[in-house]
Amino acid sequence: MRQAVQETEIPGLTPKHGKVRDIYDFGDALLLVSSDRISAFDWILPTCIPDKGKVLTQTAAFWFKKLPVKNHLITTNVEKIPFPEGTDLKQFEGRSTYCKKTKVFPIECIVRGYLSGSGWQEYRKSGSVCGLKLPEGLRESDQLEEPIFTPTTKAETGHDMNVSFEEMADIIGHDAAEALKKLSLSIYKYGAEYALERGIIIADTKFEFGLFEDEIILIDEVMTPDSSRFWPKDQYEPGHGQPSFDKQFVRDWLLASGWDRNSTPPELPNDIVDKTREKYIDAYQRLTGKELQ
Repeated sequence: MRQAVQETEIPGLTPKHGKVRDIYDFGDALLLVSSDRISAFDWILPTCIPDKGKVLTQTAAFWFKKLPVKNHLITTNVEKIPFPEGTDLKQFEGRSTYCKKTKVFPIECIVRGYLSGSGWQEYRKSGSVCGLKLPEGLRESDQLEEPIFTPTTKAETGHDMNVSFEEMADIIGHDAAEALKKLSLSIYKYGAEYALERGIIIADTKFEFGLFEDEIILIDEVMTPDSSRFWPKDQYEPGHGQPSFDKQFVRDWLLASGWDRNSTPPELPNDIVDKTREKYIDAYQRLTGKELQ
């Protein structure tokens, strides 16, 4: 198996390290580099998943080119990125997004098409999800009559916090809130319909947006296995949790391992690493019909 990429290096530039990405400021543009790090329960795990960063970058690039909305992508071709002289380009191949710099809205735009995860847990207690009342009698993993928009604040550390649409409007303004909600729902519906044709259910996902030259555009990543809950269509069976193409597989192993979620996470066994890598690559190939670069 290939060596996993933990961190990257550009001469003269210091990156901002996110949980799974390195972000370089090129002045009038940003370079987002997806490492092979994987996070769960707000922890960066000590074990990487080889090629994970390439899957995320190339899946997002596929959607950016396919979706009928404006976005921040300039190029993913390392030969067209203005790296300083002496940069080792090999570490960036297939995992780099050179993009427009925007004024980012401090909101994560979550769209849920199915009842799962924290949404299912809340529904069991209150019959609602993020304050939105849902019909009685729904089962875990049921498809909702219509996708719902459940925004959260965008936290630098720790958990994002659910907010109502009204609270979101107080933060970014009513017109912007309406625009982000409309965009999020339309992108989700477009992407979910396409993915279903390729054998993947997108149960829920998150989007981020920014202002570029006074226009709202789609940024960050879009409908990847890290920002979404992907289920295989041919195994879908409501009434319980579903097999997945995303990192829920890793979350499930961590929960079963006895880890207390308050101390340093355990190393992932080789078979879990291998199976997770296979799931990520399978999702990419199903969606795009292409081999991973």
